[in-house]
Amino acid sequence: MQIDMINATVLFCGEEFTHETMKKSEMKQTSIQSNGRVSKSRAVCSVCSRMFREPKLLPCLHTFCADCIRQIEPFSAPKVDGKSTPLGAEGLAGDRNSVTVLCPECDSEVDLPSSGVDSLTTDHLALDEVFMETLLIESSVSCDLCSDGEAGQRCEVCSVNLCKFCSQAHRRQKRTSSHSIHSLEDLKAQGHLSRPVLCSVHAGQELRLFCEPCDLPVCRECAAAFHREHRCRPTHDVINHHGDRIRALVSGSLRPRLGRLEEALRRVDTSQGALQRHAKMLASEIRAFAQGYATAVEAHCSSLLRALEDLRLQRSNQLHLQRAQLLQSLADTGGAVDFAERLLTCGSEAEILDAKGVTVRRLITLLESGYDPQPDTVAHDDGSGICFLPQRCAGQVEGFPMVGVLHAKTTDPSKCVVQGEGVQQGAEGQRGEFTLICKDSAGELMGTGGDAVLVSVVHTEQKDCRVDATVVDNGDGSYAVSYLPEVSGSYSVWVCVKAQHVKVAYVHPSARGDEVPAVDVTPAVLPLQGSPFSLTVRPKFRRHHGIFHCCSFCSSKGAKEAQCGCPGTMPGISPNRERELEFDLMICCILLNISLHILFVLCVCVCVCVCACVCVCACVCVCVCV
Repeated sequence: MQIDMINATVLFCGEEFTHETMKKSEMKQTSIQSNGRVSKSRAVCSVCSRMFREPKLLPCLHTFCADCIRQIEPFSAPKVDGKSTPLGAEGLAGDRNSVTVLCPECDSEVDLPSSGVDSLTTDHLALDEVFMETLLIESSVSCDLCSDGEAGQRCEVCSVNLCKFCSQAHRRQKRTSSHSIHSLEDLKAQGHLSRPVLCSVHAGQELRLFCEPCDLPVCRECAAAFHREHRCRPTHDVINHHGDRIRALVSGSLRPRLGRLEEALRRVDTSQGALQRHAKMLASEIRAFAQGYATAVEAHCSSLLRALEDLRLQRSNQLHLQRAQLLQSLADTGGAVDFAERLLTCGSEAEILDAKGVTVRRLITLLESGYDPQPDTVAHDDGSGICFLPQRCAGQVEGFPMVGVLHAKTTDPSKCVVQGEGVQQGAEGQRGEFTLICKDSAGELMGTGGDAVLVSVVHTEQKDCRVDATVVDNGDGSYAVSYLPEVSGSYSVWVCVKAQHVKVAYVHPSARGDEVPAVDVTPAVLPLQGSPFSLTVRPKFRRHHGIFHCCSFCSSKGAKEAQCGCPGTMPGISPNRERELEFDLMICCILLNISLHILFVLCVCVCVCVCACVCVCACVCVCVCV
């Protein structure tokens, strides 16, 4: 129901007081608000931030201006003939379609009446707040009728401010003589405004009746015209019943809920404060942790940079060493070749023959034992083998876990080792074998192969006697080396990785004739000198120049310390062990001879017994016959 307070036309001094007069008052309120003298209060709309104009009450009990409600975008609308009806400001103002909007205050879904926004309940309390706000803010109020004098009184029925002259005239008019007029100062002192609610249909008629079937207040003319068959009672008779119902809902259910909500809100606020304090404390811990972590990361970074610099220096030193070796070999070979060519070109026959001996020896020495690497076996270390792995765990630095390691898994020739007896001893016509194990600069085994390995086996006593060595890459950082010597004698074994000699070789101690150490070492091996290694190849058939004997025991007349007459040894057995075996064999022979003699005596005894038994039996038979 729309309740228009200024619909009634008041005649005063030949003038007509209409809705235009109220618009002047609204313009004054707008001017007051625009000057910033009105703070946010119950008289101000939360949408337009101005004083209420035609305040309407939504079902969620939030009040807004009628125009502000019309401008709200619809949340949903019913379908007409199976199609959605597009709604805008015109749709909200229409009287045929019901729409749902979201309350700007609480975001609740509220349904607007099908007849439009004007059918919403007018918030009279908001109108009272607007007037009281105006009275409290303005130092002087103009008369709403003449607009010239200063208003000092207000008609509660017409809701207009009146000056002294207009107030007297208002009381003289027949239609307004019964209106209640109050002083503005008294209204300010009261702090609230009490005025009658007028009917929106019949101008000037106060709503004094309540239609119970329709559940709405009506004036006398409405009751007579539209609610003739309804039970209409005076408002003062039904106010207690309906007021008690509202009071019961508030006091019985909602007021206790308010207490619980306030208590819950206090707890939420307390939790919010505790959360803020805890978050602040955690933020301090996080900052301290981040600073410590940043320091640890910087330390880790410095450590990685130092390790990288060490690797660079190590690789650079290796390249310098390789370069020095190549330069020295180049100088030696170049000098010898230049001298030989100059000797052959410029020397006379006598000069050539005179220098032939030393020249040939030098050339042969360079040819057999000189540093002669193949270009493909020369290390091309450009640093590409060094890489940074940012995702790999790097342990802890100052208690913080770190990631990122410097990976330099490249072979360091100074850390490589050779294992196996074949690098020191061999046999003519038998394949000798040993293993090359490549390691990195940290002494860890290489997990991959592909290194440039050069193995050369050269006879040191015979010219032009070389043995082809076969190198098999196992793919795990180890290389199986085998060779087949056809000639016995002394050999020189060159084992080079990246054109650099291997520094250490390990062989089993028994291969050298040494005693096995009492304490196990892993591996149970003994170190040899570095490359080139000395290799001794035994002949296939050993020539014996001593006296052949059946056994050392017989030739020595049973001496325990007897030795074999030839210089030969049993492969894989030490000389002391050979003497022990000879003594054991002597004991076995003695026991065997004794056993044979005992067996012979037993056989003779058995034969004698058998003969005696035969004689006895013969005698018995003769006696029986006689």
